[in-house]
Amino acid sequence: MGHFLDIDAWKRRAQFEFFQTYQRPFFNICAEVDVTDALNHCRQHDHSFFLASWFLCTQAANDVEPFRYRLRGDKVWVHDQISVGTTVLNPDETFSFCYLPVAMDFASFARDGLAAVNATKEGRGLEPLEARDDLIYGSVLPWLRFTSVSHAQRDKAGESVPKIVFGRHTKVGDRVMMPVSVEVHHALMDGLHVSRFFGRFEEYLAQAAERLGEGKA
Repeated sequence: MGHFLDIDAWKRRAQFEFFQTYQRPFFNICAEVDVTDALNHCRQHDHSFFLASWFLCTQAANDVEPFRYRLRGDKVWVHDQISVGTTVLNPDETFSFCYLPVAMDFASFARDGLAAVNATKEGRGLEPLEARDDLIYGSVLPWLRFTSVSHAQRDKAGESVPKIVFGRHTKVGDRVMMPVSVEVHHALMDGLHVSRFFGRFEEYLAQAAERLGEGKA
């Protein structure tokens, strides 16, 4: 569910119309986030760090409203809630697209998410859900501590889904840091909004014990 944004009353109307004219209107920001507390909690309680990271990331993205904006021609649709579709590595080192569930609690998200990951690997799914844009396009590069990322682009009008990539987490001093790449449509948001996402994501990572709970998931 959702609603159309009142563009006439939107304070970013000028920026929206300006960047709508660009051939390549996406911009990308890469930054590191502190995953020390979240990683330790996952190890202590046998949680999947992969699923925990996407759960907390999706919560943060939902909290920053422009991450829920999507283009509908010359209009903007505001989703009430978004989820994530992420790549998963198959046993033969190819990848598939896996669509993780919407869930308010991590136990449900992890249970259904693990089932979705396993089913995707068995089916070798590489079919994008073209009819849906109530999600983030996600990927994980656990082998690489990157400092920048660029994405393959389709010449498709109205493409506006954010893309988020996690890299390899690395110990820096007494903390563990993970690079995160965020690519978004400049007609829908600015660097301010991406910065707010990073701040909220890191806040939730630090609150892992409270947000993820205990027990195997």
